[in-house]
Amino acid sequence: MYVPAPPAPQAVGFGPVGIDSAALDAALPREGSLNPSASTAATRLSIRRRTLDVLEWHPVVVAGALRARRAVAGLAGRMVTLQTFRHSGWSTVAIARTRSNGAFRLRLIPRRIGSERLRVRFAGEQYLLGTTRELGRLNVYRTVEASWYGGGGALACGGSLTSATMGVASRTLPCGTLVTLRLNGRSVRVPVVDRGPFVAGREFDLTEATKQALGFGDTGALWSTS
Repeated sequence: MYVPAPPAPQAVGFGPVGIDSAALDAALPREGSLNPSASTAATRLSIRRRTLDVLEWHPVVVAGALRARRAVAGLAGRMVTLQTFRHSGWSTVAIARTRSNGAFRLRLIPRRIGSERLRVRFAGEQYLLGTTRELGRLNVYRTVEASWYGGGGALACGGSLTSATMGVASRTLPCGTLVTLRLNGRSVRVPVVDRGPFVAGREFDLTEATKQALGFGDTGALWSTS
């Protein structure tokens, strides 16, 4: 007998960074769903580990614990979510359940480069009020070849080049595009201010000030979010 297969569920979109995570619950608790009373406890999120600068397809890990301001019956099994900010709202990209001591570990695999704000959220459950903890900016990079240039003169995106100008030259990115660059533990977030480099295989020309901020040499590889 022929039995038609049920329709496949729609994929969950995770925003510009693009994240591979465990399936999310169909309905997450909403802030404001609790009726605070004398029996409810305020909570906080403590973070002991976070990786905010990674190459694409390398894991991002956030570990910490959910804490209650006073003793409660138990902290096991509480839902904690990892969220990124896109456009005008927060989007859930990974979930975890707490252990008996409130500890949790969130993990995701970024599939596209980009830079987004990141936070951990506990929406609130029975006897516990919700809370959030902002973590900073998640930067997902790729490796690019770069060089630098100095001197003076007019910039293609407007203004004049000086030794204090922070920015990069790019052949294709629109003027004003913010690019996060990272090298040996140093990071800068600078705009596209000029056109170049015009050498095969190189994607950015760093201004002198950007070169110095990163500790960059004459040419070489660095990480970029664009």
